[in-house]
Amino acid sequence: MKLKPRTLAMILAGGRVDDLTVLTFHRPKSAVPFGGFARVIDFPLSNLMNSGLDRVAILSQYRSYSLINHIGIGAAWEMIGRYRGISILPPYIGYGHSQWYRGSSDAVYQNLDFIQYINPEQLLILSGDHIYRMDYREIINYHRQKDADLTMACIKVPMPEAHRFGLADIDDEDGDLGGRVVRYREKPENPEYNWASLTVFCFKPEVLYKMLEANIKEDASYEFGRDIIPRMMNENLRVYGYKFRGYWGYTRTIEEYWQTNMDLLGPDPKIKFSEWNIRTNMDHRGIGDCQPLKIGDNAGISDSLIYNGCIIEGEVERSILFPGTHIEKGARVKDSVLFFNNVVGKDAKLDKIISDVNTTFGRGVRIGTEGKPGPKTASVIGWNNFIKADTIIGSGCIVYPSLPSEKIPKQIESGEVIR
Repeated sequence: MKLKPRTLAMILAGGRVDDLTVLTFHRPKSAVPFGGFARVIDFPLSNLMNSGLDRVAILSQYRSYSLINHIGIGAAWEMIGRYRGISILPPYIGYGHSQWYRGSSDAVYQNLDFIQYINPEQLLILSGDHIYRMDYREIINYHRQKDADLTMACIKVPMPEAHRFGLADIDDEDGDLGGRVVRYREKPENPEYNWASLTVFCFKPEVLYKMLEANIKEDASYEFGRDIIPRMMNENLRVYGYKFRGYWGYTRTIEEYWQTNMDLLGPDPKIKFSEWNIRTNMDHRGIGDCQPLKIGDNAGISDSLIYNGCIIEGEVERSILFPGTHIEKGARVKDSVLFFNNVVGKDAKLDKIISDVNTTFGRGVRIGTEGKPGPKTASVIGWNNFIKADTIIGSGCIVYPSLPSEKIPKQIESGEVIR
């Protein structure tokens, strides 16, 4: 018999990230495809499933359709039952404090009635935007052990990158496991310490209720990192840091998203799907019904992930191909991520690109700067585009979604944006 859950997990999955440009024009970042078959939100959902935590709420606001379609009823993560399930909580208009979510803390505040109805012993708040594997039971147990008001998971980042994150100064109370947070700053210009917040927060619900009420009444912004944690520090509440030492894929920018996908490849990949037990909704886009991968007699494949529904007649090197992609004879794809149902025409050459769904590259298209000296940055092609034969596109270019083919020039210099 399933007992009433002691932990409610809430996933912050509502926003888009401007730095991901056209990949988030029509979907929240949490619904961006990743790794050849999954979505970004599959990682926190799979972590929850593998941790035995199956009462989940998803806070979604920006263009939620693709996310809602992907989550379905939660069956992919075995979250169906009397005391388990996934609830999607968009903003609503009604009596009281109801409006668009003004930030992460406001999103939780507007759903306090839902939280209080569940009445959990601890509230686990997660970002839906990151690629990692974590057993949340470990941070929850540490939170209980320390009788903490808030326990936040942190990872050590290089000091030159630390200014991009919320940073905690954690003492050595419990050594490698964690300790008391003695200072916290949100994205400081000149960091003095470098334990970065993972946006994995375990709260005492009654303490969070008070912090949210004060935040809404007194503050000008509504964010956990900018408002809630500093307020708790100022009131000398029991804030602890749990030191996480596993892999963490921070995919805020195009280059980070590209690199995190590439971390699936190589002789010793940093992300091991076979060990991480990642689940996805196989009914979404019908990927569970795709035909087996077809490989032509003269095809060449090296260090790549290619999924069912693909047809490979050309060459694929160090790339990730989602179901439905077709690489025609003479075509070559290198260092690239191609989403669902891309077609790469004969003799086309794609080098370090990210292509959204339903895009066709005509015969002889060249994208990237293969063979040229200097650093390469990924070009990003928005969905539902047709790139005419013999088009040449440099590196670091962006092509907006669903453009009439005549609006896409035959030659695009590196770094150009085509709208």
